Amino acid sequence: MNGLTPVIKLPPFRLTPNLAAALAFVVAGILSLLIAWAAVLLVERLSERAVRSALLTQGVTFVTVNADGLRMQLTGTADNEAQRYRAINIAGAVIDATRIQDLMEVTPARAVEAPRFSLEMLRNDDGIQLIGLLPEGETKEALLAEAEALQPDTQLQDMLEIAAHAPPETWGPALEFARKALALLPRSKITVDATAVRITAIAASDQQKRSFEASLASGQPEGVRVSFDISAPRPVITPFTLRFVMDEAGARFDACAADTERARMRIVAAATAAGAAGRQNCVIGLGVPTPSWADAAEIGIKAVATLQAATITFKDADVSLQAAATVSQAEFDRVVGELEADLPPVFSLTAKLEKAENARQGPAEFTAVLAPETGRLEMRGRIADDLQRSAVDSFAKAAFGSANVYQATRLDADLPDGWPIRVLAGLLALAELEHGRLLVRADTVEVSGVTGSQTARARISQILSAKLGQGESFKVDVTYDVALDPVAALPTPQECVEDVSAILAKRKVVFPPGSAEIDGTASTVMEALAKVLARCGRVQMEIAGHTDAQGSEEGNRALSQTRAEAVLLALQGRQVDVSGLTAVGYGESRPTADNDTEAGREANRRIEFTLVGDGRGGKAAAPQDPAAGASAETTAATTAAMAEGPDFSADSSPSVAPKEKMMRPKRRPGATD
Repeated sequence: MNGLTPVIKLPPFRLTPNLAAALAFVVAGILSLLIAWAAVLLVERLSERAVRSALLTQGVTFVTVNADGLRMQLTGTADNEAQRYRAINIAGAVIDATRIQDLMEVTPARAVEAPRFSLEMLRNDDGIQLIGLLPEGETKEALLAEAEALQPDTQLQDMLEIAAHAPPETWGPALEFARKALALLPRSKITVDATAVRITAIAASDQQKRSFEASLASGQPEGVRVSFDISAPRPVITPFTLRFVMDEAGARFDACAADTERARMRIVAAATAAGAAGRQNCVIGLGVPTPSWADAAEIGIKAVATLQAATITFKDADVSLQAAATVSQAEFDRVVGELEADLPPVFSLTAKLEKAENARQGPAEFTAVLAPETGRLEMRGRIADDLQRSAVDSFAKAAFGSANVYQATRLDADLPDGWPIRVLAGLLALAELEHGRLLVRADTVEVSGVTGSQTARARISQILSAKLGQGESFKVDVTYDVALDPVAALPTPQECVEDVSAILAKRKVVFPPGSAEIDGTASTVMEALAKVLARCGRVQMEIAGHTDAQGSEEGNRALSQTRAEAVLLALQGRQVDVSGLTAVGYGESRPTADNDTEAGREANRRIEFTLVGDGRGGKAAAPQDPAAGASAETTAATTAAMAEGPDFSADSSPSVAPKEKMMRPKRRPGATD
């Protein structure tokens, strides 16, 4: 051993035939597996590509293709079964159908939604149109029959369709209310669905408008919003009349008409400057003979104020000035000369100065007395002949009722010309009164009595002015009795809010803590509120909800808003017209007591009713003190009263009092004879 590493000698390796055969089999197996694996990948890719290409070529884009060996998995979501089967068939045309594994889903089918049932009804003098979708049943036939019965002589346009679906529960009541409204309103557009009824209509007069609104306000269906907008055109005043009187009783209008609001303000201002006191009723209407009407009226009223004892009458473009015997001839001539020079050229003036010696009237008279309560008319005096007496008798029976006329006249052939016209004009004027007296003489016609209409005096002046002719003398002495006026018994907006406040002062609208649902114990106070508001009509009020300071400010505001809305809905459910009511929540922002005490917090949790503007939809200035408040209320009432005017079309009276003398208006509560 000399330090060298020993070398290990291995025996030589010899590949025996058996070992060589085994190695050959192993290598062949590995190569077979590799070739098989490669073939499978190739087949998968080719099949997947072919199927995907076929689907895209046919426009099928929702399918995802995945190859798993010889199996071809199809995934995705089809809109319907037809699309799914189409995708399978397209793939089956490319590869063997047994290799397809369907993993696709189908979008669930949506339930068929019920259609929205609605109906629009249009009615005017030319006919009725019905447009909309109705549920299947007898509704269409019944509706068509009712519409045809309303206007049998006009064409009915049926544009209705039917759907075989059940309507909502509120559809029936809403449709029934709309059908009643169609029968009530001759010129209207009514739109109805299951949740709301919207009505737009035109009334012939202000009185008819109020009647329509009262009828629609009652009987409204529960759960259905009802809104209506009824307009009334300005009345046509024929003749267009203004009569201003100044005598020992003071300065006043017997009749007043204007064409615009500005003209009315100018005329009323001129009358006030002449000494007229109190509220002046001047009607805005159509039919003015000239745009310079207000100019002429101001000049005429100024002339009467200068004479101090005179009457001026404008009948269209004809002007009559009558001065009392106390006016001097020189003063009369001066005023008439200035009046003729100042009047616009379109007006024609007739002036007359009464003479003292003509103060005594001649013996020829005709009198008629209309008795109170019974409505009996007794006529006495002179008539020219039998023909005229028969005509007067027939006219009186037509105006006052055949059973209410008693005639004890005698014939006189020497009566002045135009006597029958004076008698008939006087009777026509007397028919405007509840009770009164008519006196016809050769130089004048006098009508006096009591009426329940604020416009009766103006109407009588128009009748006499039109029938007697220019320059003829007549006198109107009519007293308005509020106890005979049905409209006067209605409460004013201020009275309405005071009545509501009185109820809430005795008992509050109670809610459970943190809830917007009205407590059952508050049903009594809600009934009392509904009873008061039902008489008020469409008064503009705000329902204000208030809370105490507990909780967040936003939470309190939201709670007060929902509570105010709950009161509004509760009133609507009690058949109250809520079109003028607005629900507003103020939360804790307007306390009336200290929130540090339980009593104070209880006082702050409240519902209040306040007027919006003047309660009629107009704006009212906020008063600074009680005296200013009273003045504002008086001004608002005066403006509203002046805005209302009679319908002077044809010969019908604008009075809101009943026309039939057999029917007397109800007494105002608390009124005495």
